[in-house]
Amino acid sequence: MFGRSPLSTDTRPWYLGALGELEVAGYLSSLGPEWLVLHSVPVGTRGSDIDHVAVGAAGVFTINSKFHENAKVWVGSRRILVNGQKTEHLRNSRFEAKRVRQIFADLGTVPVTPVLAVVGAREITIREQPEDVVVMKATKIARWLQRQPLVLDAPTLTTLKQAVSDATRWGALPLYDPADVERFAALQREVHGAKRVRMAWGGAIVVSLLAFGLPNAMTLLQAYVG
Repeated sequence: MFGRSPLSTDTRPWYLGALGELEVAGYLSSLGPEWLVLHSVPVGTRGSDIDHVAVGAAGVFTINSKFHENAKVWVGSRRILVNGQKTEHLRNSRFEAKRVRQIFADLGTVPVTPVLAVVGAREITIREQPEDVVVMKATKIARWLQRQPLVLDAPTLTTLKQAVSDATRWGALPLYDPADVERFAALQREVHGAKRVRMAWGGAIVVSLLAFGLPNAMTLLQAYVG
């Protein structure tokens, strides 16, 4: 009735992370049939996963999605700051690429490039690209992949795609389930509906405050809508 959000303090980071992964998955869907793209790819048996793995003639790309809503992101050669705070984004991206190289070591030297795709940021300042991790705005990911130089011949690419599609190599069954996407869409509708209710109540409050000539009505509205 009052637009209470279904998200708690603990679940909101998970929700935003899922939003980022879904948005990046949407961009990757525009890649042509020559690309193999997997989502929520498990690594080991402890519940860890790689957000996305893209395989094409340009090699293998591990893609880490990061949703930073309305934040300022600063990228340097050795660190990434979000609203001035240090992150472990580079370390985590490097680790994911390293694990993939290890998993497919029997195929020879597999070219694996870690990519960090930033979603929802208000501003992204790339002072200097890290030497071994590519950082970019998520909207650019598909076009960037398509422009990468080709390093694999057709037979090697076929073998690599078959290996990447083999769930036994990853140590666990794929975590991606289309039913999860449907359930998450239902949660999104609930979150958006709650926000609309809060905004409606906030508008009513402002009208009432203005009618009585009280100051700072907009400040109160912003605090209510959150």
